[in-house]
Amino acid sequence: MSDDRRARAFLLARFMDYVALEQGLSRNTIEAYQRDLARFAEYAELKGVTGPAEITTKTLREFVYHLKDLGLAPASIRRNISSIRTYFRFLLGDAVVVADPSERLDTPSRWRSLPEVLTVEEMKKLLAAPTLDDSMVFRDRAMLELAYGAGLRVSEWITIGVRDLILADGLVRVFGKGSKERLVPIGRSAIGALAIYTRELRPKLEKGEGKGVLFLNARGKPLSRMGAWKILRTYVERSGITKPVSPHTLRHSFATHLLEGGADLRAVQEMLGHADIATTQIYTHVDREYLRSVHRSYHPRG
Repeated sequence: MSDDRRARAFLLARFMDYVALEQGLSRNTIEAYQRDLARFAEYAELKGVTGPAEITTKTLREFVYHLKDLGLAPASIRRNISSIRTYFRFLLGDAVVVADPSERLDTPSRWRSLPEVLTVEEMKKLLAAPTLDDSMVFRDRAMLELAYGAGLRVSEWITIGVRDLILADGLVRVFGKGSKERLVPIGRSAIGALAIYTRELRPKLEKGEGKGVLFLNARGKPLSRMGAWKILRTYVERSGITKPVSPHTLRHSFATHLLEGGADLRAVQEMLGHADIATTQIYTHVDREYLRSVHRSYHPRG
């Protein structure tokens, strides 16, 4: 499709008349809108979209990711999103579309800033940090292996019950946000650590106040969120990791390592317990940054 035909198909001339005559915008702003919408229309056409009525929220999200991949600054991406929102207000007003797919579009300022992700080597060091000299070594190993091995939120790993372990099948039952249940697979390392903890240490900790919760403190009560943080911080310091690490860092590392290894985004979404795949897609930003850093470091023209 030529530039003129594309402009007609996406009503770009009518839109530019709208912003010039009705919005009273400055010449520079109007020119920016023109560039932004021309770029978006070209992208949409490449995705098989032939006109405004076929544009979905998914198309818009993928366009924003495309802009990020091009290396545009967050301020430029925000301006592009603002242009698109104005465009859809115009289309709604002219009854060209019946719904606005830009309503649910996040801007870069709302993208979650991810904490540092541990490398695979750093993760190995952290998991090896608890030693037999630690009185709670079996609990702590099991806790770290499960948190990373299943990508759990801290609220999930401190409330998981003994009966939620299905070790024979390599699964753990997790109750996430809104008590939504999911089954998450775990690997041999986590299964082994959990089997030793539940057999060797937990029965000694249980004093009738464990309430069926898997991870108990030295007094036999369910481990608190703060208790979990302190345990993690102890082993982060011991392993020599200088990055800021929180319980959520293990969850982010779980998702990022899966994606870096080639895992399907839908499968990662299911394991993390995300209701919307758009939430899982934030990890593709991390993955892309990782790929960029590898390219810059190792490509002769990087």
